[in-house]
Amino acid sequence: MAQTQSKSDDFYSRFYDQLLESQSWPGVYLFKFIVKAESQHLNKLKKIFNNLNPNFSERSSSKNTFTSLSIKVKMDTPESVIQVYKKAGELEGIIAL
Repeated sequence: MAQTQSKSDDFYSRFYDQLLESQSWPGVYLFKFIVKAESQHLNKLKKIFNNLNPNFSERSSSKNTFTSLSIKVKMDTPESVIQVYKKAGELEGIIAL
């Protein structure tokens, strides 16, 4: 378990550095997720962004088995982006891109 946690910490540490280098903060960040079409978690995922004035864009896959959700949101810091991904990661069946 501790090994899994350290991999997660390493991932978020590298991701934090990439976020710092890739854009200026505060700034608009584009989140992308894939959710199974029949999943109830799509609405739960959207609720994570309720207080952030999000701009949602949804697209169904060709066979309507998955929904692609893109969300543009103004974020203050790389840490705030990582917090959103961690909350989304708690939902079953959500794939972050």
